Amino acid sequence: MDDTKVLIHVRFAPNGGVTEISERPQALAPQDWFNTLSARAGGSYQPLAGGRGVFRLTRDVVAGFQHAAA
Repeated sequence: MDDTKVLIHVRFAPNGGVTEISERPQALAPQDWFNTLSARAGGSYQPLAGGRGVFRLTRDVVAGFQHAAA
């Protein structure tokens, strides 16, 4: 089991839509990946200033979400 923490960076447009998000599977749009992470790991999200935020998850959790979304 890999307990390495991964920061998934999110950048929002002024209207609140997601414009960029890291670790995103190619099959998903940025907003869909954000919605997936929010539904499954919303407690790991930290809003930041300037229309940004991060999810703090382990590498194994991210890989599981990516595999399920593909």
